[in-house]
Amino acid sequence: MKSIVEAQSRYFLANETKGIPFRLEQLKAFRQALKTHESALMEAIHADFGKSSYDTWTTELGLIYHAIGEAIRKVPQWAKPRRVPTDLINQPGRSHIRPEPLGVSLIIGAWNYPYQLSLAPVVAAMAAGNTIVLKPSELPDQTSHAMAAMVNSAFDARYFTVVEGGIPETTALLEEKFDKIFFTGSSPVGKIVYQAAAKHLTPVTLELGGKSPAILTADCHLEVAVKRLVWAKFLNAGQTCIAPDYVMVHRSLHDRFLSLAVQEIQRAQYSVENGNYTRIINERNLLRLLDLIDPQRLHFGGGHDLHERVLHPTILKNVSFDDKVMEEEIFGPVLPVIVFDDMDQSIACIKSRPKPLACYVFTRDPAIKEKILHEVSFGGGAINDAVMHITNSRLPFGGVGASGLGAYHGHTGFLAFSHLKGIVDKTTWIDPCLRYSPHGKLKLRLFHWLMK
Repeated sequence: MKSIVEAQSRYFLANETKGIPFRLEQLKAFRQALKTHESALMEAIHADFGKSSYDTWTTELGLIYHAIGEAIRKVPQWAKPRRVPTDLINQPGRSHIRPEPLGVSLIIGAWNYPYQLSLAPVVAAMAAGNTIVLKPSELPDQTSHAMAAMVNSAFDARYFTVVEGGIPETTALLEEKFDKIFFTGSSPVGKIVYQAAAKHLTPVTLELGGKSPAILTADCHLEVAVKRLVWAKFLNAGQTCIAPDYVMVHRSLHDRFLSLAVQEIQRAQYSVENGNYTRIINERNLLRLLDLIDPQRLHFGGGHDLHERVLHPTILKNVSFDDKVMEEEIFGPVLPVIVFDDMDQSIACIKSRPKPLACYVFTRDPAIKEKILHEVSFGGGAINDAVMHITNSRLPFGGVGASGLGAYHGHTGFLAFSHLKGIVDKTTWIDPCLRYSPHGKLKLRLFHWLMK
């Protein structure tokens, strides 16, 4: 690990990665590598999850291609020094902000969307002019191998390399001094990464998770809400960090919501064979999910196949915040439904818990929408939809509090891997004596005036 980091550090310090033509060349090479290895990537993720080509394209590769295309178009603009006004005390002179790459970056990917959550940050790091060490999750081992084969055959290891392995390899990497660490995963592991980074004062971006609520008010368009929520919840078999973790439904809608949700699940016919569902990542996680299903709360589903690692879409009713399923992020195809009568009490319940990564509000009342957006802190979300905010690269994507630190996507991702260097450029043809000795009351009065 030390030799990898040292080689990338030497390469970066030689200014090899900083030029805009170099960045564009590497982004284009990355896009070509994806195209060349696309079939292998598809086969690998199907082996790990049973994920269809359609879902792999729409939730993984398509988003990466989009990010690369956007970066190629906009890197010259993003990296260009930006003029800003100069204050009176620094006149005559000019000021500008100059984005510069941080250096050697470590990107630790997550297992649930192994391509998107590993390679989208790579695009941002490339665009900003950094070198990259990528450590994919070892849990879906076929996708990890596929990414390593693609990257390590297409790029100079001094610039971009993939390191495979588990906890020992990740621990060894975190002992090295990086200039940037980007981690996607669970909050407990995020804390370990944060502590390791603190030893070197390394800046970090932490994309974590949390229990993201969906709120359905009495006036919402229920049919549309159910259709969008069911899709968002059971996409990738619920293994989505911004999936609606639980639904809070106004009492007047409760029975109809349950009926429509079951109908929508049955209509969608979720299965690996149908290409719209995936396996749970491993048996351990499937057993954990089964332990969260209270038979007394089971309204629909619950069927499972340990050998195939499949848990059918499941709905729990009459759930309270004291139930076991509400103690941790579910990260699977189990949807608890909580009934509410009073909006203020519901908001208070959400606010009393760790800040979620996402929040979804289904309402036709502008006042309620504004009230929730104003009072509830969360990473990002949507009104009358769920999950889809991740597709808009003009929006920053990230958490707040326990759900994450920092954000990325689009220009925000470029900034996450950049340092904004502030520069004052002064003339020498005149040198005002205001700051020099001797001092006096007149100079002090001038300072008071200039600094206001």
